[in-house]
Amino acid sequence: MSLEIKNISKKYGNQEALSNISFSLNKGDIVGFLGPNGAGKTTLMKIITSTLKQDSGEVTVFGKSTISEEIETKNVIGYLAEHNPLYKEMNVIEYLQFIASLYKIKDFNIIENIISKTGLENEKTKKIEALSKGYKQRVGIAASLIHNPKLLILDEPTTGLDPNQLVEIRNLITEIGKDKIVLLSTHILQEIPKICNHIIIINKGKIVENIKMMELEKSKINLEDHFQKLTN
Repeated sequence: MSLEIKNISKKYGNQEALSNISFSLNKGDIVGFLGPNGAGKTTLMKIITSTLKQDSGEVTVFGKSTISEEIETKNVIGYLAEHNPLYKEMNVIEYLQFIASLYKIKDFNIIENIISKTGLENEKTKKIEALSKGYKQRVGIAASLIHNPKLLILDEPTTGLDPNQLVEIRNLITEIGKDKIVLLSTHILQEIPKICNHIIIINKGKIVENIKMMELEKSKINLEDHFQKLTN
């Protein structure tokens, strides 16, 4: 399996954030990672990216451990955090050049290709602070793609977008996901069938659903009703 989560548990003091979480994903999976606030979604995403350590269990990314081979796994993971930290005083191309330098990428064509793929050609000389929310999200996604990761983790990438921006980001994620694993957290359930081919629902630190979208649709199960039933 390309991403394998084995028996991951994590506590904050006496509060159990994750309890014995296990699942596996492969190339081409675009996964809606769903759950109410406080369910443990961001905690697990941070564990996968090695920004937080689990109390027990193991995460392997393309056969490498996120603990014993942390640098190697970070090199194949792209991560867009929920609040999309950006250096807003930079213009777009300066920021992406800076991110590329962190990965020791010197080929300017790589940066230009990412700018093209994320639809930032007309914005690349603008300061990030002057961009709309949708374009700031594009910059964040571009930064997470600059090193051509095999696994892309997106934490609430569509929050605060208008309907047109939603369509643009949805199409971008769908295109990106053709040759990567995408793990996508969102509260906008209506977007999930349009983007994802797989869903995982987590509640109170435990997985309560892990199913292909095709199976859900075949069973004529309404996702919003199903989500409420599993998480109430």
